[in-house]
Amino acid sequence: MALIQRLMRTQAPAAIVLVRLLAGSVFFAEGVKKFLFAAEWGAGRFIKIGIPAPEVMAPFVGVVEMVCGFLLVIGLLTRPAAIALIVNICVAIWTTKVPLLRQHGFWEMEDKARTDFSMLMCLLFLLAVGAGRWSMDAGVAGGRGGRSARDRTE
Repeated sequence: MALIQRLMRTQAPAAIVLVRLLAGSVFFAEGVKKFLFAAEWGAGRFIKIGIPAPEVMAPFVGVVEMVCGFLLVIGLLTRPAAIALIVNICVAIWTTKVPLLRQHGFWEMEDKARTDFSMLMCLLFLLAVGAGRWSMDAGVAGGRGGRSARDRTE
């Protein structure tokens, strides 16, 4: 229980909810697209970029994006969800943006990678500060972000 409380502890302001909503909703939508538009965004795309076992990996990645995106939105298990999505976005950058860099140079890659890099920075931020006061993590960790009674009176 102490490990879970430490993972969920946050002293970040309530405004962090905006970062959670942004990152969580983007990842959730990307996961849904892998199922609704499998040829373009799911297994079909995974085949095109060379991901092994695309019929298995695309739905797996889609579920991870939907579940972890939803967890970010509600602010539950924010840090573990952010870690899973950091791995996800790093693989996406490695498999789709690094080849652009090699073939077309920095500026072409930069143009196509803006969203990926922005999402990575949001996830690193959430990993560092936690879910904020307006989150389920804050409630589980003990009230207003898991801070001690002494901290709450200051």
